Amino acid sequence: MGEAGSRNGSDMESKVIVITGASSGIGAALAEKLARKGHRLSLAARREKELGEVAGRCGPGHLAVVTDVTKMEDMQRLRDATLERFDRIDVWVNNAGRGISRKVLEVTDCEFDEIINVNLRSVLYGMQVIIPYFRRRGRGHLVNLSSYLSIVPQVSYRSIYSAAKSAVNSLTESLRIDLRDSHPDIAISLVLPGGVSTDFAKNALGGSPRGPWLKPQDVQEVAGLMVDLIRHPRPVLFTDPASAELARAYFVDSYGKKPAGGFDQK
Repeated sequence: MGEAGSRNGSDMESKVIVITGASSGIGAALAEKLARKGHRLSLAARREKELGEVAGRCGPGHLAVVTDVTKMEDMQRLRDATLERFDRIDVWVNNAGRGISRKVLEVTDCEFDEIINVNLRSVLYGMQVIIPYFRRRGRGHLVNLSSYLSIVPQVSYRSIYSAAKSAVNSLTESLRIDLRDSHPDIAISLVLPGGVSTDFAKNALGGSPRGPWLKPQDVQEVAGLMVDLIRHPRPVLFTDPASAELARAYFVDSYGKKPAGGFDQK
């Protein structure tokens, strides 16, 4: 166990962990929990002030890198800066994302580009930046943040957001297949939160309508589950167990069968 992990009472070895979208929401909560466990963090986001505040709450020794996740050169710079500071990367969390409230026929070209860039292109770039390093090293852990709505697109005004996250699922599973035999020590995880008590909905393009179906999960609970995922990597994490059951029921109702094994949490 690393010295920092021992000092902070962590029950797992100290890791070097990159988190995109770390200036607020799930990313910020995850960063603070991991810092308390003694891990060394490289935090990335576009908003310099907010990112610095999160890094300050995490304590000394962590790295904050102002990053536009929709630009490949920024993601490469994030990787290289992390390696320069810590000499290695153990876990890469593609967390950055943005919501939108638009039904299918209302989505504009600009909104389409924004949502695809932030929610999908950023994940692709993260994968393309870190996986070659993990391959050379022979091990690593990639965590991609998706959404329950990517499986059950039951909220129509999240149309293009749900579609972008569905594409994240597909990219994640395709990468898992590519690495399964040749690099079994590279773990690939997909996280599927439902509603979470953050400013995500408030910051969504077009705002977010309120309704009785929105039962947000506490962000600290979600972050805690992700800490456990980093400790015990597995293919899929539904942060709300009820969401997993609803997703299985949705597949049975829609297709007459259970979802493919890739969405089994175990």
